[in-house]
Amino acid sequence: MDLLDLSDKTILITGGAGAIGQAIVAVLAEHGAAVAVNDVVEEAQARAALPALSANPRVRYFQADASAPEAVAALFDGVTATLGMPDVVCCHAGMVAAYPVDQYPLEAFDQLMQVNLRAAYVTAQAAAQRWIAAERPGQLIFTTSWVQDVPWPEITPYTASKAAMKALMRGFARELAPRGIRANAVAPGIVAAGLAQRQWDTDPSYKARAQKAIPLGYMQPPASVAHAFLFMCSPMASYLTGTVLLADGGCSLYPMD
Repeated sequence: MDLLDLSDKTILITGGAGAIGQAIVAVLAEHGAAVAVNDVVEEAQARAALPALSANPRVRYFQADASAPEAVAALFDGVTATLGMPDVVCCHAGMVAAYPVDQYPLEAFDQLMQVNLRAAYVTAQAAAQRWIAAERPGQLIFTTSWVQDVPWPEITPYTASKAAMKALMRGFARELAPRGIRANAVAPGIVAAGLAQRQWDTDPSYKARAQKAIPLGYMQPPASVAHAFLFMCSPMASYLTGTVLLADGGCSLYPMD
């Protein structure tokens, strides 16, 4: 038995066209999963970022706002009609912005909570409702972060959203276990993508702080996040629920002497 064979799985991932999402999609598809990629970008942009959309007929793109219930309902209808009802739903859509905590704009705070927390809840709730109605099991995987437990300068609302997402995951896990529905989370560290990579490349003070915070000494490759998702989607994780897989290179050990 190949414990990393996902050929019997249909996996939906929100935020799948982003930098980390691209790596996750590629790894899941390489291991045989049918992957429904959701994001808000136009399909042409998603296809440019995700070669698997053109190369693999079991990888399909579905544009939708994961924070909008009507759009999410249509998303699940489309995925089910095209690839089958998802076995795993990855609530991965997210964003981050950096401002000092005393200067963080309320508009940016509201947007971040909409994208990070509301979208995760709306998507997870819709998945749970469909699994319960069909009397079948399923798994939710939330993308949290090492900062869910460790404050990091200038991203306090992001930290709060990830801490809330951890609590959300545990609530889904506790309430839905009797239905055969599991919920877990993957918590990456400082990933070499997006805002973290830009700050690493352009802000010497950020780079010095981040280097000190990573015991392994280098930024996390997106592929390592994807491999954590691969494990969580595989039969090897079949007895996990309410678990955070902390794949952060030791960042949560911060601060270091």
